[in-house]
Amino acid sequence: MKGLVYLIPIAIAEDGYDAIPNYVHEKINQCEVFFAENIRTARRAFKKIDPAFNIDARTWIEIGNNEEDYINQFSAFIQQEKNIGIVSESGCPGIADPGQKLVEHAQKLGIHIVPLSGPNSILLTLMASGMNGQGFSFNGYLPIEKNDREKKIKELEIRSAMDNHSQIFIETPYRNNQLIDSFLTSCRPDTKLCIGLNLTSSNEWIKTMTIADWKKNKPTLPKEPAIFILGK
Repeated sequence: MKGLVYLIPIAIAEDGYDAIPNYVHEKINQCEVFFAENIRTARRAFKKIDPAFNIDARTWIEIGNNEEDYINQFSAFIQQEKNIGIVSESGCPGIADPGQKLVEHAQKLGIHIVPLSGPNSILLTLMASGMNGQGFSFNGYLPIEKNDREKKIKELEIRSAMDNHSQIFIETPYRNNQLIDSFLTSCRPDTKLCIGLNLTSSNEWIKTMTIADWKKNKPTLPKEPAIFILGK
């Protein structure tokens, strides 16, 4: 089979398209079919990457958060040896975003998969945190219920201290400040917390302090994308 599967990054901030490598322009124009978390978002992003990009010349399938429902369609285009692009709403597909199930299926079929470099808020925050980048875990979302969330934070804090592994989290933006409250309530004073806000944007903000220092300078975060890291 000759078709390729491209994993296409898009900006994680509206004014962050300078973080997209130039070669992404070439690769999106090689794709005939796109499996997108959100078609409207993907089309708008590709027009920013390449104003001459021909939207109507491509086939578009919107997968949302139910990519398993589109495995058969995906397989059909693979059989037709089409070049396929997978794109999430922001950042890199398959990393805390849809795309993994389609890639898993392509791996089973032995298809050549091409991951393209692009901005990823998880790694960018870790890079800037000053915390351990040799050993780390991404934990996705913590429990919504307060007691369960704080119990999980304490478990991960202990693990971080024992193994010197940075523990990384994301949260729905409107719960950012609830999560900060849970960190300040649950963690030891000498545990470090890094907060990364609006990565790659003009108002990007990344700060690491101990819990004791955060208590003295408690932030109030806007309802915008953030990454949180606990560690030594």
